[in-house]
Amino acid sequence: MTATKPAALAALQPQRVLDRCAALAQLTEMDGGLTRVFLSSEQREANRLVLGWMEEAGMRARVDAIGNCVGRYEGEAPGLPCLMLGSHLDTVRDAGRFDGMLGVVGAIECVAALHATGTRLPFALEVVGFGDEEGVRFGATLIGSRAVAGTLDPALLDRADAAGITLRDALAGFGLDPAAIASAARAPDAVLAYAELHIEQGPVLESAGLPVGVVTAINGGNRFQVEVTGMAGHAGTVPMGLRRDALTAAAECALAVERVAAAQAEVVGTVGRIAAHPGAMNVIPGRVTFSLDVRAPTDEKRLAAIDAMRAQFAAIAARRCVDLSLAPLWEAKTAPCAAGMQRQIAAAIHDEGVRVHHLPSGAGHDGMALVDLAPIGMLFVRCAGGISHNPAEAVTLADVATGVRVLLRFVLAFTAPVHS
Repeated sequence: MTATKPAALAALQPQRVLDRCAALAQLTEMDGGLTRVFLSSEQREANRLVLGWMEEAGMRARVDAIGNCVGRYEGEAPGLPCLMLGSHLDTVRDAGRFDGMLGVVGAIECVAALHATGTRLPFALEVVGFGDEEGVRFGATLIGSRAVAGTLDPALLDRADAAGITLRDALAGFGLDPAAIASAARAPDAVLAYAELHIEQGPVLESAGLPVGVVTAINGGNRFQVEVTGMAGHAGTVPMGLRRDALTAAAECALAVERVAAAQAEVVGTVGRIAAHPGAMNVIPGRVTFSLDVRAPTDEKRLAAIDAMRAQFAAIAARRCVDLSLAPLWEAKTAPCAAGMQRQIAAAIHDEGVRVHHLPSGAGHDGMALVDLAPIGMLFVRCAGGISHNPAEAVTLADVATGVRVLLRFVLAFTAPVHS
């Protein structure tokens, strides 16, 4: 290391991080909002900007075989294993400007500070702007990070978007070779760990009065489509005691979800969509479908909650004389943040003079894929009102400054943890 920690920390420019997030927010397919999906013309422009910033920060920059932006800053000797930093550059529809982008731009800013002060580390740094985390276009999340981890399912190449364009054709149209995707994968001995700076997307840090926090795990989750079948009937002629009302049964199930989740610490359960059939004002609903989303920071808690919900659903269905079925739609195992990564991020927060707070992530992140490659860690930054996936998404300059300073402190003191 050829410069002191204070020099590198003093070289950080947090306002530049906000300015660059604002510049990326202009690259959108929406009028008056932000939507940027995988392998779109907007992503091409975002990649162009990010590659330029990476090169300006002293990195060698490229687009890999799946469309991720990759910048490499060599360590004290060429070719050393890397500490990987980053997040994603795609967005949900009508998004905020910090989800994903803050982690990419914040990591670039840390490398820029090292470069400006002539600081080299006993490992390389790589910053990755993943092309697809949200899964908006092809309905499959974490495409960019799964390719890097070497776990991308080749069958996804035949997945089509709403316009009928397959992932295979979209890659080719972007100037990439679908047959070369395997070249994006990293060897486990080439990546020491992965760390990500990200807005919290929830209200915990704000309620605790803290600018940053250490993530303990990225919650695992399950999604189901639930169908309740009763008997449709005339709203005026069927007595209340003789009804087999699918909607009231479904409503009771939704309350059971709330009750079970609230009784177990850190478990969350959501019924986000419900549809009654035939859907007429004067007809008792005979069939109802609703969605169920269950998440928790450990697989044991999540599966126990699902079992408890199933049992309560069954009891409700029996008492109300309706049939009920659950169809699995999606499952993701918990991605625990490595204990060594948590300790190092916590130490960096402490050195910044901030009280250390640990919390799980209820939202998914690229670390859910990269945990198969290397130990992962996450640093959350407070966001206003806990609002995310929304144009109202907001952070303060002071909190961004704290976040990038903590990230750089972590990088400067980093030692590789054991990958369990």
